[in-house]
Amino acid sequence: MRTAMLALAAGLLLLRFLPQLPPVSVLPFVLAAGLALLPFRWRAVGCFLCGFAWACHSAQDALDDRLAVELDGRTFWLEGMVSGLPDVRGGVVRFELVDITSRHSGLPSRLRLAWYGGPVMQAGERWRLAAKLKRPRGLVNPHPFDYEAWLLARRIGASGTIKAGERLSAAEGELAWRDQLRQRLLAVDAQGRSGALAALVVGDDSGLSTADWRVLQDTGTVHLMVISGQHIGMLAGLLYGVVALLVRWGVWPRRIAWLPCACGLALAGSLGYGWLAGFDVPVQRALVMVTLVLLWRLRYRQLGVWLPLLIALDGVLLLDPLVGLQSGFWLSFLAVALLALVFRGRLGSWRWWRALGRAQWSMALGLLPILLALGLPVSLSGPIANLFAVPLVSAVIVPLSLLGTVLLWLPGAGESLLWIAGGLLAMLFDVLQWLADWQPAWLPASLPVWAWLLVALGVLLTLLPSGIPFRAQGLVLLLPLLFPPTDEPLDGRADIWLLDVGQGLAVLVRTHEHALLYDAGPRYGDFDIGERVVLPSLRALGVSDLDLLLLSHADSDHAGGASAIQRQMPAGRVVSGELDGLPASLGAESCRSGEGWEWNRVRFTLWQSPQAMDGNQASCVLLIEANGERLLLTGDIDAETENLLLASGLQLEVDWLLVPHHGSRSSSSAAFIETTGAEHALVSRSLHNAFGHPHPDVVRRLQAAGAQLHDTAEQGAVHIRLGGFEPVRGLRAEQRFWREK
Repeated sequence: MRTAMLALAAGLLLLRFLPQLPPVSVLPFVLAAGLALLPFRWRAVGCFLCGFAWACHSAQDALDDRLAVELDGRTFWLEGMVSGLPDVRGGVVRFELVDITSRHSGLPSRLRLAWYGGPVMQAGERWRLAAKLKRPRGLVNPHPFDYEAWLLARRIGASGTIKAGERLSAAEGELAWRDQLRQRLLAVDAQGRSGALAALVVGDDSGLSTADWRVLQDTGTVHLMVISGQHIGMLAGLLYGVVALLVRWGVWPRRIAWLPCACGLALAGSLGYGWLAGFDVPVQRALVMVTLVLLWRLRYRQLGVWLPLLIALDGVLLLDPLVGLQSGFWLSFLAVALLALVFRGRLGSWRWWRALGRAQWSMALGLLPILLALGLPVSLSGPIANLFAVPLVSAVIVPLSLLGTVLLWLPGAGESLLWIAGGLLAMLFDVLQWLADWQPAWLPASLPVWAWLLVALGVLLTLLPSGIPFRAQGLVLLLPLLFPPTDEPLDGRADIWLLDVGQGLAVLVRTHEHALLYDAGPRYGDFDIGERVVLPSLRALGVSDLDLLLLSHADSDHAGGASAIQRQMPAGRVVSGELDGLPASLGAESCRSGEGWEWNRVRFTLWQSPQAMDGNQASCVLLIEANGERLLLTGDIDAETENLLLASGLQLEVDWLLVPHHGSRSSSSAAFIETTGAEHALVSRSLHNAFGHPHPDVVRRLQAAGAQLHDTAEQGAVHIRLGGFEPVRGLRAEQRFWREK
């Protein structure tokens, strides 16, 4: 039975690793073959085929519900209901829309929309909206987070921005009540932590700032502020424990069987908490696991621990096979499996403090391989932070918050409990901030498969019980973490990464011993591409420090991410073509036209217009030459500045040209394109950008000159091995069944 269940899980999980889905016409035959094998010895193979067929069918159904290609980028009038709690940050209202009707066919059943400067919205309201819709598409970079996979896992068929709208009907029923409860929680005096209370009670994390999330990430405590299996499981355990204590104290009525009541009370409390949290996917997963644990405790303890865990795994995957695309799924199930492996029924024989320490040590080490595989940061202070934060939040703050919420109708009682819970949260965040300042999260370099397998094997051996042969050798297998294999360019060569940062620019240049970042990506309000995309990509590529941060000019789409990068990966030197508008903390110095240097036999030369009248014209231009192959990075210079560059005497015949100003009509003059003679033209921009970049006239001029266009909006991050005269590589070419081509 266990073999068949493992095979079913394997078939369902294989979806995560498919480059493309099999043809729809093949799936009925795969399912039929699987069903035919179930009664025989090969039932495990049958379970695998059935799971695989169901997972592929579910994924294809989600893909078919995406916005049609011919409708991409168009604006539609549509009606729908607001689903879940709208997220309001920085004047932007973000929400999901369901139950959609429109005169246009082909619209998805679920949309993720943003309304800049939009009005207050509530869950359950019906709206008529004019929305510009886009097919699901994300940035594709060396950093493994995949936004398109995240959207598909949530079955979101399109994203978009609101142009206008009107409310058709007010919210009613439980959705409205839940939103009203959120507003009530945000209004209470919680010593400045009402947003964290709302996150713990109703699953609304919009009240947590970017700085809060950074602290939680650095200390490995994100899971504490997101309603997960830990919160629901701990509440179920507390309710179960209340009945068990009454029995131990002799006050439970002997005529009533206590165990069914304890399990029933725990299940009811978990369902109630799940309802408050909105029954999101992680909550559903937690409720399935809690239900099975309670059922196991009630009737089936003789089956051991692993069978219920397998049943929960298969149950969650059968309900929604796309959950395998989410990081939380892997982390939650692996965490439970690790605890089962480490303790194996020995928890009761240990003192509570020893058990808690053992659990934190096991989680810190045991989850390391999956964190590496998912490209998630590793918190070095996490074991210490969780040692006190987990019991404080789960056993004290969450019960106080829930009890205070229940008693809000009683004047003074609920507010007092929430004030205490908020004070505890404030103290907790102060301690976590200190830990984060002492030891930020570590984002290691991406490991090749063979090195990752060694680390995973080393972790498994280390976690085995004492006395197991080769257990001590597990620590040796962890060495690739400290000394990761790198793919550094040889002397005379340079690795160029034009990162996919949307409507902005960030270019990494690496020689054998040095690293330079040309521009740092944009920042939109509290969403910092430098911190979210550029920095993780640098870490994933094995860059541990920067010799030079070169900012072409001070516009936010080029320098917006500079502060975050300089804070977490300080560059030896910061240079910019425009100092006005840059934070003084960067310590930037002016671009010196004509300055040149050589790193590992790769030549670099700077140029800047002596007649610049604005920031774009002042862009610091960088020319790179490696083994005779040349690249010109141009920032946002315009046609007038291009003419000055042509007259500067700088040798401008290049192989690779970064198209000035993202392909703006005011740049890339015919004379400039002809003089550079580039065979390859690079464009960094976002799809459907408001500026119309690259302009059709610029594209025509490049094509007429014989230049091949490489566009981050179409190809994702672009990798060039300068000096080797090798073909360019776009990361979007790496096939994933959910990825837009």
